[in-house]
Amino acid sequence: MASKPRVAIVADWLTNMGGAENVVLALAEAFPGAPIYTSVYTPETMPAFKKYDVRTTYLQTLPRPLRKLHKFFPMLRVGAFKQLDLSEFDVIISSSSAEAKQVRKTRNDQVHICYCHTPIRYYWSHYDEYKKDPGFGRLNWLVRLLMPLMVPGLKRADFEAAQYVDVFIANSTEVQKRITKYYGQPSTVVHPPVSTDRFAPAKERGQHYVTSGRQIPYKHHDLAVQAATRLGVPLKVFGNGSEHERLKKLAGPTVEFYTNRFGDASDEALEAALNSAKGFIFPAEEDFGIVQVEALAAGAPVIALGRGGALDIIQDGETGVLFNDQTVDAVAAAILRSETIAFKSSELRRKAKRFDKGLFITKIRTIVVKSLKKD
Repeated sequence: MASKPRVAIVADWLTNMGGAENVVLALAEAFPGAPIYTSVYTPETMPAFKKYDVRTTYLQTLPRPLRKLHKFFPMLRVGAFKQLDLSEFDVIISSSSAEAKQVRKTRNDQVHICYCHTPIRYYWSHYDEYKKDPGFGRLNWLVRLLMPLMVPGLKRADFEAAQYVDVFIANSTEVQKRITKYYGQPSTVVHPPVSTDRFAPAKERGQHYVTSGRQIPYKHHDLAVQAATRLGVPLKVFGNGSEHERLKKLAGPTVEFYTNRFGDASDEALEAALNSAKGFIFPAEEDFGIVQVEALAAGAPVIALGRGGALDIIQDGETGVLFNDQTVDAVAAAILRSETIAFKSSELRRKAKRFDKGLFITKIRTIVVKSLKKD
């Protein structure tokens, strides 16, 4: 292809900032001028996207109360992404842990590259866990009833969409295994981008620990809160979600919560807390877990569950402490063990540089060039 290829970026939704949304921002930086397509978009909660050309599906035109229905009925998103006309683009890059990969090519010379955060967790790898506690609060009973009826068809649609992807990129070795297991497709691992230069480790560390992220059941922030309460160690909790009020009830006097009107404290507040933290507690089995890298960049060792993406990031006894069971006892024991190890902030920061955003952009651009040459 002689001329510069036209690139479109497709994201599941843009309603709250998180690791997946930072990937989309890095993709937009890698391919200047590329429009970003998504199912629904709330500009007021996503100021980082204001300078980009964000285009939405028909779901955005629904009245605001109805717009949230897509959370309960994923087939609405499936249909919305299939309807997008992306015929003007040479390369489609979907950033997907849900239905963004459902976009369709309309020309034989188009290339669809899927940056896969995970095959959809509540269909494939974590169905039983989600059915037990879907994270919809008072509506959990309804979601439990709907899941057995809806998921088989949704799995078929998701598998079919995966077969039309030309190139899969996995965000971790754990996700690479899932792509092979559930989609029967090969993939290349490119870890998510992390802006490590945002952090400036303090020479003198504080006595507090930090945990952060969306406060939903599978993240298991309750384990960090209960362990810190039991040990009487200071813990700063950043984030919000369906578990927020329950976490506050579990917390003892040494646990502090940080939120704002959108649910999350400012990035600056989290950065300041991490830059002087004694450690960062990560009790979830995550597909990757960008915030673990951010903690290392801030000079804080990570106390993490030894499964999932953490195994790509944390070396036990070197950059943090890994524990094997999702229990309060295991987290408390890991905190105590971390206090016996003399971690060096400079070494932790050096390890974090392996995940710098510049490397991500270079790798993604290389994959795009190679995929076009194949055609």
